[in-house]
Amino acid sequence: MAVGILLVTHTGIGTALVAIASGMLRGNLPLKVEAFEVPFDGDPEALLPQASAALRRVDGGEGVLILTDLYGASPSNLAARLSRLGTPARRVSALSLPMLMRVMNYAELPLEDLPAVAAAGARNGVIHDDA
Repeated sequence: MAVGILLVTHTGIGTALVAIASGMLRGNLPLKVEAFEVPFDGDPEALLPQASAALRRVDGGEGVLILTDLYGASPSNLAARLSRLGTPARRVSALSLPMLMRVMNYAELPLEDLPAVAAAGARNGVIHDDA
């Protein structure tokens, strides 16, 4: 049993990040991951059943970490609704490749600890280089 990861993003972002992470880890993602992308003209109410099905697919029995790209946007609002459906879930916004890779590197941690790990990955992935 393990925590699952669901990326709820605008079109093109989640799928690309999953593909890159998979390539970097040579196809061996330690956690079950899926991207659910919300079209700009998508109706969150109509998308909720599909997003809920994606949440259930990645749940490995220990809950789901939901990563979204932009807090307050449609994907984030949909993720908020998903997190209240009954499956144990935690949400983190500002999804980035450093965030996703950090979560993959701490795959053994419980759901309660992964939001802080994700946030640290995002923070530590920002480098201000004056060169």
